Amino acid sequence: MNAQTRMLLVDGPAGPIEVAVDAPAGAPRGLALVAHPHPLFGGTLDNKVAQTLARAWLQLGYVSVRPNFRGVGQTAGAHDNGIGETDDLLAVLAHFRTELAQQMGVEEHALLLALAGFSFGAAVAARCALALQQQGVVLQHLTLVGTAVTRFEAPQIKPSNAPPLAETMLVLHGEQDDVVPLQAVLDWARPQQLPVVVFPGAGHFFHGLLLPLRAWVCRWHGAGSV
Repeated sequence: MNAQTRMLLVDGPAGPIEVAVDAPAGAPRGLALVAHPHPLFGGTLDNKVAQTLARAWLQLGYVSVRPNFRGVGQTAGAHDNGIGETDDLLAVLAHFRTELAQQMGVEEHALLLALAGFSFGAAVAARCALALQQQGVVLQHLTLVGTAVTRFEAPQIKPSNAPPLAETMLVLHGEQDDVVPLQAVLDWARPQQLPVVVFPGAGHFFHGLLLPLRAWVCRWHGAGSV
């Protein structure tokens, strides 16, 4: 992402997990974990939408962490259809949550947490959010962009009669997405009564619209996190 990006290896269920870490110039406000798109279709932590999401959270003052999924870069293991990838995200989150809380001198439960993902990564992020909810971990922000609801089984993230998965949630989709049609996302969201923000003119990869995408994420979450 930039000259200050640190590349690290973190222990995971299937072996080492490669992560890119970016920290704000001042004291961090929290921890943000960003999940990249499908590894079997070229998705890596260097994906431009994933980098854009990471930059947004960095701009909001969060330590931003982007792991490579299994079989990508130096991350061990093989693609596991989102199951093992969810376990890996939880392991990375636990590692940096403990580390950052110690650095900031706060209890882990007091550390602000954000989770974001793009495409396949959005579906995995939703699975991770459900797991955190079951563990009683409070997630402040959840951002899902281009959520893969057709090529991957994205879970319901707003079950009835249950507390919210995150204090603020953003589901954003491109109007002209030719990989995951907008109608499919609306069909997924409808039974959950989950709002979807439609980005006019955007395709799946938000070509030419990454700066407006970052600005929108910052405005959406910044208003509730200042």
